[in-house]
Amino acid sequence: MHIAVAGNIGAGKTTLTNMLAKHYGWTPKFESVEYNPYLEDFYADMSRWSFNLQIYFLNKRFKDVVAISKEKETIIQDRTIYEDARIFAPNLYEQGYMSDRDFQNYTDLFDLMMSLVRYPDLLIYLRSSIPNLIAQIQKRGRAYESTMRIDYLQGLNDKYERWISDYKGKLLIIDKDKVEFLDNPEGFRYITDRIDAELFGLFPFETTEGIGREV
Repeated sequence: MHIAVAGNIGAGKTTLTNMLAKHYGWTPKFESVEYNPYLEDFYADMSRWSFNLQIYFLNKRFKDVVAISKEKETIIQDRTIYEDARIFAPNLYEQGYMSDRDFQNYTDLFDLMMSLVRYPDLLIYLRSSIPNLIAQIQKRGRAYESTMRIDYLQGLNDKYERWISDYKGKLLIIDKDKVEFLDNPEGFRYITDRIDAELFGLFPFETTEGIGREV
C-alpha cells in the first residue's frame, strides 16, 4: 500500500509520518529539506528561484512515486506530488513569484507525469490554522523559514482546502488544531483508530474530547 501525509508547512507531516511508520511497521519516505540546494535561495528571493525550486521538487517527487509503485511493502510518504503542482506552484504563480511562461511549462510537465501516477491508497490531510502553523515553524527554528510571509502561508492554506474539497481518492482529514498527537497517546490513538477504520474496516474511535493541545 501507499499511504501519504499531506499538509501545509509546519502542520506536522514529518512527525506523524515517523510515528505511523513505527506504529504499523511501514517504510517511511521523508521529504528532503536539509539537502535541498534551492530552499535558502528561494526564501531570500522567491521570484528568482520559484521555478527552479518547484522543478526540483517535482523531479524528486516523481522519482519517489515511481519507486513506491515498485515496492512490495507499505510505504508512508511525507508530502505528495499533488501538493507541489496543485498548491505550491499555483500559489507562487498567483502571488507573482512565477511567470506565465514558467508556470505553463511546469503545469504541462506535471500533467504528463500524472498520466503515469495513481492516487495513494490513503491520503491523510493535516488541517491546521495559520497561528498554529506559525507556532510550529517558529518552534523548529529553521533559519530559511524565518522570512516567510503570513500571506504566503495563508495562500497555501486556501489552496489546500480547495484541493482537498475536490480530492477523488480515499481521504482522512485530521484537524491539527483539535488533535495533538506528539507526546499525546490519546490523540495518536484517535488517528490510528481512524486509519484502521479506513484501511481495515475496524470500528473507529470517534470523539476528540481530551486529545487536543494544551491551552
